[in-house]
Amino acid sequence: MARAFVLVLDSFGIGAAPDADRFGDQGADTYGHICEASPGLNLTNLKMLGLDAAHAGVFGRTHDTMPTGIFGHAVELSRGKDTPSGHWEMAGCPVDYDWHMFPDDPTSFPPDLIAALITQANLPGILGDCHASGTEILDRLGAEHMATGKPICYTSGDSVFQIAAHEQTFGLARLYDVCKIARKLVDPLGVGRVIARPFIDVPGGFKRTANRKDLAVPPPHETLLDRAKANGREVIGIGKIADIFAHQGITQEIKADGNDALMQTSIEVARSAPDGSLVLTNLVDFDSLFGHRRDPKGYGRALESFDQVWPAFQSALRPGDIAVLTADHGCDPTFRGTDHTRECVPILAYGPGIMPRDIGQRSSFADIGQSLSAHLGLGALKFGTSFL
Repeated sequence: MARAFVLVLDSFGIGAAPDADRFGDQGADTYGHICEASPGLNLTNLKMLGLDAAHAGVFGRTHDTMPTGIFGHAVELSRGKDTPSGHWEMAGCPVDYDWHMFPDDPTSFPPDLIAALITQANLPGILGDCHASGTEILDRLGAEHMATGKPICYTSGDSVFQIAAHEQTFGLARLYDVCKIARKLVDPLGVGRVIARPFIDVPGGFKRTANRKDLAVPPPHETLLDRAKANGREVIGIGKIADIFAHQGITQEIKADGNDALMQTSIEVARSAPDGSLVLTNLVDFDSLFGHRRDPKGYGRALESFDQVWPAFQSALRPGDIAVLTADHGCDPTFRGTDHTRECVPILAYGPGIMPRDIGQRSSFADIGQSLSAHLGLGALKFGTSFL
């Protein structure tokens, strides 16, 4: 029985979406600008799969070589450019409503929300209450947090309420408890995620850890994951996939720290997952370490590392399998600010026996979910058009 794998290169956009002007993201091109910043970027395997051909297609250009896989790009139907919207849509569930966004004002959060959080979580107060980069705000407020016990609360251009706290001085379990309280408090507002952002070490050397936890609202409609699980299939989420889907439709959750470990875990799972399985991996470092931190050269090196390990993953695939490489949004590391960018995402599909072809522009990320549902014999989903 066929298996299906989705590798989400988190934030790896390949050119501004047709509606990028609505988001102020005209000219964004995560992949193109990484290439400009890193001449000689060695992505032999991704280019063979069709990355450059897919990128050219976004701009209406032709490409003179035939890749080894299915290649094309997708535009997003969902109204945002955030992680849940992108993942849910590729799983067949576009988000047709607006998330609540906190304003980029001197204070971002409603006073009654913060007062309730302080009271219910028994906190001495909070720090932050603003839009911020997750690393910058640690440098600015981490030492005060350790001295006062006040967690750092901040947001961004996404629908998020983020809480950072030191794992030793504040405690990881306590941080998770505070986030659970915050999740209930922001539910009436329609906030997408509450994110626990634990960190360690000392001022001047703070490091965020792999114990991040996303408390997301559940998808509003059935996803490919739900359909697969309901049909008795193994649905394996690697990395933060289970958090993104609010643990719905998941039969097994596997955590790993960093892209290298996530890919090694994905290879091991590809070797052992039973027939009929659906496996999804989120490679978060592209977004969190390089996109948001506006580091195009680091992003390029991370892509090269992924490219080098791809043959090992490819060799673990069995006859009848399909693997899709895609993204959930853009995060152009050369763009202004530190937020995501509204971009097209690549669709690169490979499997033993899969015939290479150009699938052009897809009108929704949901075409991925619809295609994989067909491949797995799970019937038609509500949204999307199969490219298989």
